[in-house]
Amino acid sequence: MILILVLGGIACRQIGGMRLPIWGMMLAGAGAVLITGSITLTEAIHAVNIEIIIFLFSVFLIGSAMEGSGYLGYLARIIFSRAGTPGQLISLFILTMGGFSALLMNDTLAIIGTPIALALARTCEIPDRIFLLALAGAITTGSIISPIGNPQNLLIAIGSGMENPFLTFIEVLLVPTVLSGIILYAIIRRMTPPLPSVLPPVLPEAGIRDQRLALLCRASLGILIGLIILRIICMATGYPPMLTLSTIAAISAAPILPSPNRFAIIRSVDYRTLLFFVGLFILMEAVWIGGTFPGLIPSQLILSIPWLIGGGILLSQIISNVPFVALLIPSLIEAGSSETVFLALAAGSTIGGNLTLLGAASNIIIIQNAERRGATISFVEFLRFGVPVTILQGAVFIGWFALIA
Repeated sequence: MILILVLGGIACRQIGGMRLPIWGMMLAGAGAVLITGSITLTEAIHAVNIEIIIFLFSVFLIGSAMEGSGYLGYLARIIFSRAGTPGQLISLFILTMGGFSALLMNDTLAIIGTPIALALARTCEIPDRIFLLALAGAITTGSIISPIGNPQNLLIAIGSGMENPFLTFIEVLLVPTVLSGIILYAIIRRMTPPLPSVLPPVLPEAGIRDQRLALLCRASLGILIGLIILRIICMATGYPPMLTLSTIAAISAAPILPSPNRFAIIRSVDYRTLLFFVGLFILMEAVWIGGTFPGLIPSQLILSIPWLIGGGILLSQIISNVPFVALLIPSLIEAGSSETVFLALAAGSTIGGNLTLLGAASNIIIIQNAERRGATISFVEFLRFGVPVTILQGAVFIGWFALIA
């Protein structure tokens, strides 16, 4: 009953004129299962996956420092000034945001990418909604390819026990993700009104505001990329990885801490998302202990790749993709699922974020940040974009998994 109330609240997200925060509902559900005795305090403490919490905190810390130092805007100006036409700018924007989301997680890119999207749109006299939709689609689509691209992929990579998640995700999901990116670009261009023939200077005012912090951010990114590559090489050559994902993220974030602005950076971290995950772990453990979920779906259906992709797309609109994945992982493990099945779950639950505004938390983050800057996207506008994108991307992934199976 508690799970139903929480998921119903997440689906509705509003009671009367009061908007219910997703993280608050998840924490309330965790508190309720503790109060009712569905889970003991000891079980709740052990249920919280500290590795994921440390990873998220560390990546959010790097993202906050990049934005606060101006290093993010500086990188954006260098990258996007290479575009010769507005059409090239849109394609470069999608490619860049998708690539960074695979490294820094899509929720982080939703926060730091929104002001860049609006600045590019207004500089180039392109409607705000075009770049906002491109941002939402790019960070969702690009995150598919990486075990650290989004929270549900991270849950799958750690929960499934993949030996080499980076290599596994890339080997299986690279081709359909690239095709999905092409689909995204084609639909964005179809929605774009006639573009000016001349591209004005891109982000002329963007620059580094804190030189020392920017250098620390540069070091953090270099360490993060280097350690990820080292982990991939170790696994590919038969050596056990020396560092866990959380350790890699924590080491990468460490250079930020000597900054004089470290306390401001720490305060700007997205703690609501961290609290959401704490509540999620406790509530899902209580559901699993109670035995209410495992028997709801026959094992033959739970191992069906079309169902995992289609179900992931549709159920992400109702209960959000992260709770959906957290509910399914124990059942998939019990059913002896292969890595391919887990990757199908990752693909379906992620591309569901492209269907509607409510399909992914990153979409909500983009809209909230855009509205503070005088721009928005309506639910219907997003749906006109999301339906063709999701149908075509879903078909690509279902066809790809059928091919490799």
